[in-house]
Amino acid sequence: MDFKLDPEIEKLRLNIRKFVADRILPVETDSNNFDSYENIREDLLEELRQEARSRGLWAISMPVERGGSGIGHVGMAACYEEMNRSIFGPVVFNAAAPDDGNMYLLNKVATSLQKEKWLQPIVDGKVRSSIVMTEPAPGGGSDPSGMMMTRAEKKGDKWVVYGRKWFITGASVASHFILLARTSDESRQNLTAFLFHKDDPGWEIVRRIPIMGPEEHGGHCELAFDGLEIPDENRLMEVGEGMKCVQIRLGTARLTHCMRWLGLAKRALEIACEYVEERDAFGSKLAERESIQICLGNAATSIHTGRLLTMYAAWQLDQGRRARKAVSIAKTHVADALHQVIDTAIQLCGAKGYSKDIPLEWMYRYARQARLVDGASEVHMMILAKSFRKEGSNFWQWN
Repeated sequence: MDFKLDPEIEKLRLNIRKFVADRILPVETDSNNFDSYENIREDLLEELRQEARSRGLWAISMPVERGGSGIGHVGMAACYEEMNRSIFGPVVFNAAAPDDGNMYLLNKVATSLQKEKWLQPIVDGKVRSSIVMTEPAPGGGSDPSGMMMTRAEKKGDKWVVYGRKWFITGASVASHFILLARTSDESRQNLTAFLFHKDDPGWEIVRRIPIMGPEEHGGHCELAFDGLEIPDENRLMEVGEGMKCVQIRLGTARLTHCMRWLGLAKRALEIACEYVEERDAFGSKLAERESIQICLGNAATSIHTGRLLTMYAAWQLDQGRRARKAVSIAKTHVADALHQVIDTAIQLCGAKGYSKDIPLEWMYRYARQARLVDGASEVHMMILAKSFRKEGSNFWQWN
């Protein structure tokens, strides 16, 4: 593959980088700009969102006719990395999870009427969205098709939903929801995806679950369904195609996580490098010491490897391939790299890195989720092992 970016994508990448540096990074430096969940305050967010949109930096993965830039996965990889040089970046550009993945899915599989009703308001930034999959034990987690307990039963032209979900990202501020529920007891094609609105009766948010790290807007919530009625016209794809629907979303969503995490890892290492270049100890700058150089070199290598893996997977997706192996490899490596690089950066910055004077401690707490979200690392390793056992040496084929 050719790593040279198309001139238009390169221009977009540089414009995003400048916007992040000029308008978003300064917002991080004042704790008064944070909300109670350690994310950017809504009023500031809305101001920055409007400005990003006016500069043509908005929802860039969406088609031009819907208000985006229509770029492919390779372009997304280059641009999303720049967005997440700031801890607030992706949400400013309408490129944060879960909205980003939900927009991608709806644009891919929704009907024309569904796109106008459910997709366009998310693209326009008028509403936020959430995807409702994970359940408390003994329900569906890493094995949704085998263990999902939330059921949707057909009654006339409506589906009636009963069950419980949890760790539903963004639920407390979302208006549009994508729900995965069991619609049969067949071993395959037993799940179906549906769309519902926050004002529909028959469901509630039980609680916003406290978590270790700073939270996305809307938190991670536990939901209960007690007779939610969904018209059949709000079914997404065909009955029994719920897992197919989810996999279409998750293939790209897992990779967009990697794109954003690489930007965060690069920023962490930049902070550390700036510190060691200025800090004196035992008669010389820290950056001149071999032990420090080894730390920086290892971290830089880990980031570079992650970028190559991510870009390769993005390229495969742009070729129309499923890229399941490539995405899993990138996801597990970049999740580890994010945590390791930020840990290294904190170590190099010493007590300052551990303090709230700089954003490394924010990044560190945030990074721990990377090995869990969109499939735990162990599940991805199981997928890769299954492929290797089946393919043998062909696991590494070029074509």
